[in-house]
Amino acid sequence: MSPEEIKEALLGLSKEEKQAFILDTLPDLAKEVVKEPGFMMQLFPVLLGILKESGMDLQQLLQMATMMSGQQQNQ
Repeated sequence: MSPEEIKEALLGLSKEEKQAFILDTLPDLAKEVVKEPGFMMQLFPVLLGILKESGMDLQQLLQMATMMSGQQQNQ
């Protein structure tokens, strides 16, 4: 499949299917690509845009990350 065909198929999924797909595949996809600093600089504005659209600001994200970090240390 071409990237365009994959994108078209993914956009056709239900909201729940999209959520499950993202949670299932993002960790595996990220393992390889995060090693390239140039790509991370491209990805950062996209992630910030997603945060803005969700109504969450960067400060809220940092608070949530701090809370999650504390939970992981307690496990």
